[in-house]
Amino acid sequence: MTPSTEFERPVIKTELPGPKSREIIDADARYVTPSYPRPDYKLVVERAKGVWVEDADGNIFLDCNAGVAVCSTGHCHPEVVAAITKQANEFIHFCGTDFFYRQMPELGKKLEEICPMGGATRTHFANSGAEAVETALKLAMYHTHRQKFVSFYGSFHGRTLGALSLTSSKRAQRLGFMRQALDVVHIPYPNKFRHFATDMPTDEATITRDVINWLENRVFQTTTPPEEVAGIVLEPVQGEGGYIPAPAAFIKELRRICDQYGIMLIVDEVQSGMGRTGKMFAIEYSGVRPDILCTAKGLGSGMPIGVCVARDDIMDWHKGAHASTFGGNPVAIAAALKTIELLQNGLIDNSRDVGAYLESGLNKLKEKYDCIGDVRGLGMMLGVEFVTDKQTLKPDPEIRDRIEMECYKRGLIILGCGNNSIRWSPPLILAREHVDVALEIFDQAIAANC
Repeated sequence: MTPSTEFERPVIKTELPGPKSREIIDADARYVTPSYPRPDYKLVVERAKGVWVEDADGNIFLDCNAGVAVCSTGHCHPEVVAAITKQANEFIHFCGTDFFYRQMPELGKKLEEICPMGGATRTHFANSGAEAVETALKLAMYHTHRQKFVSFYGSFHGRTLGALSLTSSKRAQRLGFMRQALDVVHIPYPNKFRHFATDMPTDEATITRDVINWLENRVFQTTTPPEEVAGIVLEPVQGEGGYIPAPAAFIKELRRICDQYGIMLIVDEVQSGMGRTGKMFAIEYSGVRPDILCTAKGLGSGMPIGVCVARDDIMDWHKGAHASTFGGNPVAIAAALKTIELLQNGLIDNSRDVGAYLESGLNKLKEKYDCIGDVRGLGMMLGVEFVTDKQTLKPDPEIRDRIEMECYKRGLIILGCGNNSIRWSPPLILAREHVDVALEIFDQAIAANC
């Protein structure tokens, strides 16, 4: 695959995985931790460009996953590569927690401009989403002098011990780690397709009312006095839990509660941020201003970077309270600054417009197939939930897994989320002609399994 290569559709010319890929998979099984949650299909990436991925055997795949919502500007965007190369030729590392360089305040200033905080901010630089969340937890505890948190069932905030205390999307993430490190209570997420009391659809007003009632009149009145809560941690669109958007009215209610009790509203935009939903951040759809915002994944177009952005009056901790040797790496920052520029110069608009085109096509497949229960999401953050039938809406993870595998065999890269859903998180450069090919393959995969 050369830098100028552009394909019209996937090209599969060997069995999958092919012989070279199998050699790498065997070596991986010997030398790499078995804890990674890889899907049943086995993609071995050799190179990638734009929306196309080539495996070790020369097979070409259309990527509608983007390295799990990371490669926001597409694979190896030439302007991002140039920015990385330029910075790498100047200096690669000099520990911004001990010394100074212009790149950190440059990105901090840009984040203040784009983050919907409504005023002056400060940024702590990290290397991943989980690290950004850990920062938010420490900051909220420091600022409020409280130790309790509220999170949501189905949430994913990372696997480090603090973030893991918030995470509840899958049993496997907690199995073997005994007690949680932090004092966290979980409440239902406002999923209008599956009301927590009935597992059946409802409307946004009802699910908002019922979850808020659960928090205020059950949790706050029993185990978790609000005066002891440091933060409520919310994904505006739940990621690993199934690509489920929270109603705007619900987020506004959380803001009201946080204001009433002096609680920090911490928004986890690790997966939903950076143009993924058709706005720079998903929280913007609600008009709510968070106190603390975390983002990572799409920020660096593939470079490892995460940030925790907070109002400057909240990020008031003392020297030495929190730091990171590699956080704020200048090469990663160069990629982030270029990524933001590209997002603002058209890719957010493309995410919104082409994402709507993709969602429309997925809804047509929902009408066609009884095994699709729900299509939901914003921009290019779309979830498709699979069920046994439209009458009972019983979750069907087995069909989801078979369709995921069938798409791989036909050259389309997608990935499951939640119990029985497939996520669509393509590079934000995806064009309508790519969507047409992806929907054709998805249609064929469903027809072969439903």
